[in-house]
Amino acid sequence: MEKKRVVVGLSGGVDSSVAAYLLKEQGYEVIGLFMKNWHDDSVTISNECPWLDDSNDAMLVADKLGIPFQTIDLSETYKERIVDYMFREYEQGRTPNPDVLCNREIKFDVFLKIALDLGADYVATGHYCRKDVVEKDGEKFYRLLTGKDPNKDQSYFLCQLSQEQLSKTLFPVGELLKPQVREIASEQGLITAEKRDSQGLCFIGKVRLPEFLQQQLAPKEGQVVEVPENFGGYQSGPSSFESPQEEWAYLSKKPVYQPEDGEVVGTHQGAHYFTKGQRKGLAIGGKQQPLFVIETDVERNIIYTGQGKDHPGLYRRGLFVREEELHWVREDLALEEDQTMEVMARIRYRQPLQTARLHRTYSGLYVIFDKPQSAITEGQFVAWYLEDELVGSGVIS
Repeated sequence: MEKKRVVVGLSGGVDSSVAAYLLKEQGYEVIGLFMKNWHDDSVTISNECPWLDDSNDAMLVADKLGIPFQTIDLSETYKERIVDYMFREYEQGRTPNPDVLCNREIKFDVFLKIALDLGADYVATGHYCRKDVVEKDGEKFYRLLTGKDPNKDQSYFLCQLSQEQLSKTLFPVGELLKPQVREIASEQGLITAEKRDSQGLCFIGKVRLPEFLQQQLAPKEGQVVEVPENFGGYQSGPSSFESPQEEWAYLSKKPVYQPEDGEVVGTHQGAHYFTKGQRKGLAIGGKQQPLFVIETDVERNIIYTGQGKDHPGLYRRGLFVREEELHWVREDLALEEDQTMEVMARIRYRQPLQTARLHRTYSGLYVIFDKPQSAITEGQFVAWYLEDELVGSGVIS
């Protein structure tokens, strides 16, 4: 039998290194590819050049495993599809998730196409998630499942993948725990065995986000307003509603603030540098509890804040996803208008799954949680699960 060919996205980290090793052990013909996504070192945090270090580590791993290796430069595409998109979102006062986008637009689109051009049957990454396949009415459906390691599950980052992309993807470390992955790397003498996990933007390295944004979005001084807990907009709403949809819309609606709703407690250098739930970077002291960002108004360049992580301005029970920003990994489970579904959902990576109900309307989808959620942020992704399967996601509007 001819060996199946797999192209592994070697990032220079331990997870993708072990993914390549496991595939080789399983009898695949493995090729290692490093994606260079970034040229501008003026905003990266370390003095060294992070992508260069990572690319060298990836090359040494490939050499150790005896597999072909090459670096591909995707920085132009990355700038167009990820960086420019990020700037547009920040300008509008939304907070994008570059990692989810990088997976959808770069790793499992551009990179996948390059791999297929190299005659690959599959691509593989070091993500902590799993996939399997089910048959339904004679049709195959690929399921995206959570990783075995509950501390490392990365299914959320892949919430925008399609059936086509999943069909061509392997996740070799999804069945392992992180300590097992490090142990395998150590046993095999891989240089990445003890390397710390990357905290930076997908495949760019650690980037100083404020400086990164300041390159495109000019600093502009504005007011920081502190809103008290007893602000009138937090009072409980109507006890009855004309329709269920009216109630979902009410639960998903965020308070609207005016400067006179609180007191000016300081200044900032640009509302678009801040995001909901943020505590660091405000540099305002002398309060009983730390201040948290509860809303940003980029048009008037005002940041609204509240004291303490329990401030009512941080919490909402619902959110809405517009029709055009709705994505089903499992198209066969997509809701029709007026249908509902009980799910577990999360609004950010590493957030414990929350019980929620989906309500499909003609214009999109409401996600109503059993308990109020902190810092529901426009531009981020909400992902929903049935047991350990991620079935769909959408951009919070």
